Amino acid sequence: MTENFRYDSDLTGGSLMVRESRVVADLLLAQADSATWDHAIRVENRLQKPTAASAKRNAQAIRKRLERLEPEFWRAIRDGDEELATQASYCASLERNLLLVEFVESVVKDTYTTRADTLAFYLWEEFLDHQANRAPEILDWKASTRKKMGQVAFRILAEAHYLKNTRDTVLQHVLVRPEIRIMLEDTYRHRILQCLDVSSRRAQ
Repeated sequence: MTENFRYDSDLTGGSLMVRESRVVADLLLAQADSATWDHAIRVENRLQKPTAASAKRNAQAIRKRLERLEPEFWRAIRDGDEELATQASYCASLERNLLLVEFVESVVKDTYTTRADTLAFYLWEEFLDHQANRAPEILDWKASTRKKMGQVAFRILAEAHYLKNTRDTVLQHVLVRPEIRIMLEDTYRHRILQCLDVSSRRAQ
């Protein structure tokens, strides 16, 4: 166990939000100042949210993810087709969420390796119980928080097309776009690339 280790995760903040991420990526690429940012999100409501508070919350969550990546990822999200933007957004989510990375590396990878048909939701709870050995604060998380984080994790995997959908969690094979592979290799994000490649084990 690592002393004082804590997960810095935003899994309760939302799934990939690809459409919204295109807006945030555009603002980042434009180097928008705080006034321009506020006007675009709160006044223009470019994220198309029901309230200014929800728009601000989603924009902040996406921004914290994207700011961990280089501008080429932002351009892929803003200008890319749906598949490219989705995979770049998935990279951002993984970069922001070590907990999700470790879930993919262990549970999802094992599920593909054993050639199971579906990813059972109870595996998320088992995963959290195991990770509590490393990060004891997990034991203090509310059951509702643990469940919501799991639901978001599964939604992310479905939106990235590793699962058929959130109800029918059949595992699917995903081909990583060459553009994404190059960006990850060029920025030495081999761990994230391995997460994206996890479905290749089924094809072997």
